[in-house]
Amino acid sequence: MKKVCAKYFQGRGQKSYAYTHSVEIDHHVFINLHTLQFYCLPDNYEIIDSSLDDIKYVLDPTYKKEQIEQLDKNAKLVRAYDGTLYLPGIVGLNNIKANDYCNVILQALINVSPLRNFFLEEENYANIKVAPGDIMVNLVKRFGELVRKLWNPKNFKAHVSPHEMLQAVVKCSKKKFQITQQGDPVEFLAWFLNGLHLTLNGTKNPNSSIIYKAFQGKMKVYTRKIPPIDLVSVKFIKIC
Repeated sequence: MKKVCAKYFQGRGQKSYAYTHSVEIDHHVFINLHTLQFYCLPDNYEIIDSSLDDIKYVLDPTYKKEQIEQLDKNAKLVRAYDGTLYLPGIVGLNNIKANDYCNVILQALINVSPLRNFFLEEENYANIKVAPGDIMVNLVKRFGELVRKLWNPKNFKAHVSPHEMLQAVVKCSKKKFQITQQGDPVEFLAWFLNGLHLTLNGTKNPNSSIIYKAFQGKMKVYTRKIPPIDLVSVKFIKIC
């Protein structure tokens, strides 16, 4: 559960942190980040109100194919709820502690058009077939969520929190990449793309995943035959 005070809690029961927070701090409206349902605590009843739809859209933006096709043609600034002007796709990511090395890679990747277009359509990766207990699927889904949020033309602010995305990075990398200490962005990029590729059932075959299609380039090699040096024409100087 998440509050506008940016704190996360679990549960709604009388012994939960959310319940305690609602009583002590006088915060009463909570949203379940998985179901996007609103609840009033401590009374524990669901709130159904169309005025809350904007909040749901910010948490889970959706895009039509027509919208996606126009993204690279649109250079119009939009206004966030707080009055800030921003360009969708060019949005700040919160630096929680020392995660700026991750942020720079994530911001670069969400502007790669084929990759962006793929992840803006949630149905492309909503039902990935993975082995039971494979946590890498969270990496794909959290990245998809982040891409959709960063390209949202209806954000409340001109920056987005990568909190859920970074939690998935820490867990899926088995704490190799942390948010509490600096890391190598190039090393993170290689691990991240490889993780997405494999989780999307990518193989060594061309076009097996969107990662392969977007990043596996080809190299042209040009050769030129160099004639051998004519040793007869070489003059030697005798040194006494």
